Amino acid sequence: MAVPQFKQLRRAYGFDEVAIVPGEVTINPDQTNTELKIDDLTLPIPVLASAMDAVTDVKLAIQMSKLGGLAVLHLEGVQTRYQKPEEILLQISQASDAEVTPLLQKVYSQPIQENLVGERIAAIKKAGAVCAVSTTPTNTKRLAPLATEAGADILVVASTVTTARHTSKSYRGLSFSELRKTLSLPIIVGNCVSYGACLELMKTGISAVLVGVGPGAACTTREVIGVGVPQITATIDCAAARDDYQRESGRYIPIITDGGFRKGGDLCKALAAGADGVMLGSILAQAKEAPGLGYHWGMAHPHPALPRGTRIKVGVSGSLEQILFGPTSVTNGSQNLIGAVRTSMGVCGAFTIAEMHQAEMVVAPAITTEGKFWQLSRSSG
Repeated sequence: MAVPQFKQLRRAYGFDEVAIVPGEVTINPDQTNTELKIDDLTLPIPVLASAMDAVTDVKLAIQMSKLGGLAVLHLEGVQTRYQKPEEILLQISQASDAEVTPLLQKVYSQPIQENLVGERIAAIKKAGAVCAVSTTPTNTKRLAPLATEAGADILVVASTVTTARHTSKSYRGLSFSELRKTLSLPIIVGNCVSYGACLELMKTGISAVLVGVGPGAACTTREVIGVGVPQITATIDCAAARDDYQRESGRYIPIITDGGFRKGGDLCKALAAGADGVMLGSILAQAKEAPGLGYHWGMAHPHPALPRGTRIKVGVSGSLEQILFGPTSVTNGSQNLIGAVRTSMGVCGAFTIAEMHQAEMVVAPAITTEGKFWQLSRSSG
């Protein structure tokens, strides 16, 4: 007997389940253009360093800007809660597994010092770097004016899940349309994973959208609240919203896939799935310049009685420049990420990231094990 369905589920795909089909024409990787444009700002490489305390501080933001990317400083992290954040970062790195979750809850319960917001931004700008800063929707009305006054170039408004419509009895939700009217700098908003939410966010006039809920290495969203969509499917759905919005409005709003990246191939797949850029956390936390001292932890969710994320040991694999541009010292694809992107674009015949969006993709459930017996046995030995 046929059983009526309560819900119809569709298949969603992550990085390991798909592959890119080579193009019929190939080009020299050196001829590829990897630029990411956000309003009037053009980044030579389509890579953002995530707004997480283990990834971005003032020094890394300066270095990332020099290398052509963009690092986002979180205005609600240790950099603005503590005069000497290095001491706090050392405590987090040295805490035992049993101690670290309550320690993180305690660390982020301290108040934000508004004077430090201006000081950190000024330090980045003094070095001649592009300065991007991040806030949660709850604190945007308070912190955005401070960031603007201090000279920030880009504002990122992000939380675990962000929508254009938010219902609350306790306060009037943040209106991105109103925020857009009051600020002249580009505004990036995230995170979302669906066509509808992405389209509504774009209609508020923002400059770019972050795509991704739950895939990050230090994120516990899927385990704790069960929410998330695998990144390839989320990127494809949001890319469709971007293209439809461009047809309706004439404005092109880039989407930036955020989270879940482990190797260069993942970046390439995200771009082929429709991303204009990527935001990286755990990969860049492995840089010698990263403030996490070989560790990485989540910090997006503000609930005082739920874990903010888990701390993971990522180690230190090389300099930031080596991770982005090589030369690589490892074979797992976690270094020379831009070289991987350029090579993938070359074999797909894509001169630009927009052309890379047209690359064919296939479902490849066995891609990580197909012909990889010796690699897998070596890594487990």
